[in-house]
Amino acid sequence: MRLAVVSDIHGNLLAIEAVLADMARQSIDHSVNLGDLLSGGLQPRQTAELLIDVGMKTVAGNHERQILTLGPEHMGASDRLAVQEITPAQREWLACLPSTLVVTDGVLACHGSPDDDLTYLLETVEPAGVRQATDREVRQRLGTHTDWSLVLCGHTHLPRATRLPEGSLVVNPGSVGWPAFDDDKPYPHVMEAGTPHARYAVLDDVSGRWDVEFRSVVYDWESAALIAEAHDRQDMARALRTGRV
Repeated sequence: MRLAVVSDIHGNLLAIEAVLADMARQSIDHSVNLGDLLSGGLQPRQTAELLIDVGMKTVAGNHERQILTLGPEHMGASDRLAVQEITPAQREWLACLPSTLVVTDGVLACHGSPDDDLTYLLETVEPAGVRQATDREVRQRLGTHTDWSLVLCGHTHLPRATRLPEGSLVVNPGSVGWPAFDDDKPYPHVMEAGTPHARYAVLDDVSGRWDVEFRSVVYDWESAALIAEAHDRQDMARALRTGRV
């Protein structure tokens, strides 16, 4: 089986269109979307139209939860733009998305961790910065979910895979639409893919276990950056052009 995994589109219509075109050339059997679909400085309504039409299996990310539960006064600019632009039908679609789902036998999809959409599963933030999580940390964050053969997560925007000693493979495909961001919790830190490419992953179990290929897709990120600037999102425009904060 060949499985395509996308995550963290953040309303970047141009990027997800390019990724879908690349996926069409990869002999994919199933595909799954790990959330943070629309919130950003780009094209949330148009991105929702495309994703609904494609019909990919999808879990909700933290931004979907925030769109549905927070008042505008408590939202950041990314969520406010999405709330302003999406239709009532698109909002209803978001409300129906699960926080986790079983993609196929032995494969679990989530956004952050299976129990918390804000948890970094494969990275650890310390006062000195970000490092790759240890096997012990990953197991702790998985909690009761360590018996899956494959766990798919997003949220950090960084392509990463870890195979635990028990045999479970944990994969983050990286971000389709937003290659770098900064945050101040639990400590100030940055997440940077280092290039502006749209990222996703293809997994294959032909060997008898899951193996991952990380794919980087060229798209018109300059046009995407101009859209971000039109929404007064110079921060996102820089990330889209450079893969850096």
